[in-house]
Order: sequence, then structure tokens, then C-alpha cells
Amino acid sequence: MSTSAIKPEFETTLKNLLTAFNGESNANAKYTLFAKKADEEGYGQVASLFRAAARAEQIHAANHGAVIRKLGGTPEAKIESHAVNSTRENLKVAIAGEEYERDVMYPDFIQEAEEQKNSAALRTFKGALEAEKEHARMYAQALATLDEKKGKTSYYVCAVCGYTVEKVDFERCPVCQHPKEKFEMIN
Repeated sequence: MSTSAIKPEFETTLKNLLTAFNGESNANAKYTLFAKKADEEGYGQVASLFRAAARAEQIHAANHGAVIRKLGGTPEAKIESHAVNSTRENLKVAIAGEEYERDVMYPDFIQEAEEQKNSAALRTFKGALEAEKEHARMYAQALATLDEKKGKTSYYVCAVCGYTVEKVDFERCPVCQHPKEKFEMIN
């Protein structure tokens, strides 16, 4: 990627966006594999959760990619090979990843975008952060009650920001304020 067209004040935010784009793209790939393993092991509800989170990560990557292009960059992801273990172990890996994004990565990226007054980056980082908070919570809950998570269930993902919920009991997305009709049901 050529950075000659990038405004110098946005170089750090662009680097952060590229990091986030790569991370979200890899999370999508990883959670898709984890969903397949959960299905194989008979954990239908956990498989549904992994599929919902994978869809949310795909939306986050797309949102980050749009801002990357707006800044003159090219969104690129290097998809790594991901170890797939038992569903219990996969949940622990997922929790650690979401907690890192929730507690370290996105707060740091948000602070930098605020300093650079980049509203587009702020919007996509904040939207992803709110979803990652929910993913961490839902993964921890799924791990704590793993043996009860046999049947399939539905989760709902906002197609605009990736916010993920167990039920749509509101009129507008709590994160991006789009109407509840923007939520996709994931089984």
C-alpha cells in the first residue's frame, strides 16, 4: 500500500484500521471453524453463537475496510491457519481474543482516532468494541454452561455494525441506532 496519498495525521489510525481489518478477518475464519467443531461435538447452541460472532466479525472487517479505502489505503488480510481443538478449548481461545479486543486493542485504537479527530475510524472502532464486549460475555456464559448448550438456537446480528444479541427486544440497534429490521437471524 502506498502511503503517499495518506494524510500524515491519519497514518497511525490507518495502521490501526489495517490491524483491526486483519484481526476481524481472521476471527471470522476462526469462528467459522469453531462453529463446525461445535456442531460435530453436538453443541448446537455454541455453534450458533460462533456463527453469529463470525458474521459480526465479517461486518466489522467490512466497516474497517470502508474507512481504510476512504483514507486511501487497501484493506488486506493475511488469513492464518487456526488450531481447532475441543469446543471447550475453542471457547477459551475465543474469550481471550474478545477480551484482548475489548480491554486493549479497541480502547487504544479509539484513543488514537480521537486524538486524530477521525470520526469514521471512531465510529467503526466503537461499534466493533461494543460487539466484542457482548461476544466476550456470551462466550464466557457458554463456557460456564457448556453441557447445557446442546440444542440449536438463534442469535441476531446487526448487519450495519455487527452488534450481536440473543433477542431483539428493542426498536433500534443500541450501538448504531439503525432499525431492528437490520438484524439478521443466525442459527
